[in-house]
Amino acid sequence: MAAKSLATCIFCKIIKGEIPSYKLLETEFSFSFLDIGPLSRGHALVIPKYHAEKMHELPDEYLTDVLPIAKKIAIAQGVPNYNILQNNGRIAHQEVPHAHFHVIPKPSASDDEGLYVGWPTKTFEKEEMQKIFEDMKSKLAGPAL
Repeated sequence: MAAKSLATCIFCKIIKGEIPSYKLLETEFSFSFLDIGPLSRGHALVIPKYHAEKMHELPDEYLTDVLPIAKKIAIAQGVPNYNILQNNGRIAHQEVPHAHFHVIPKPSASDDEGLYVGWPTKTFEKEEMQKIFEDMKSKLAGPAL
C-alpha cells in the first residue's frame, strides 16, 4: 500500500485487514470485495491500494490493474449485463474519498435490481461543439498527463 494512505480511510483499513471484508481478489496494486450495501447480488468493489481520492490522481500502474479484475468479477457474477461505475468527488456521487470501481450486475430490466441511471443529454450548437473539441484537443496534445 502506498505510504500516502490515510489512517482514517475506510478502504485503506479494509486493505490492511483492520476492517473485515468479503475479499474476492487481491493483487499487488488492487483489492476487491463484495459491497456491503449492494444494488444487486454480487455487487463488488475494486479499489486501488494507492490512496487517492480521484481516479486522475492514481498512478497508471494502479489503473492498469483494475479493469482485468473488474472483468473477472463481471464473469463470476454470472449475468450478461452489468455496470462498471466510478465516481469522482462528492457532487459526482462519490461517497468514500478513495478512488474505487463498482462492478454492478444488472440481472433484469427492472429498476429495483442493479444500477438505474438517468441520462439527461444536452444539445450544443455546432460552433460550441467545435470550441469544446478544440479546447480538449489542445489540452490532450499538451504536456504528458
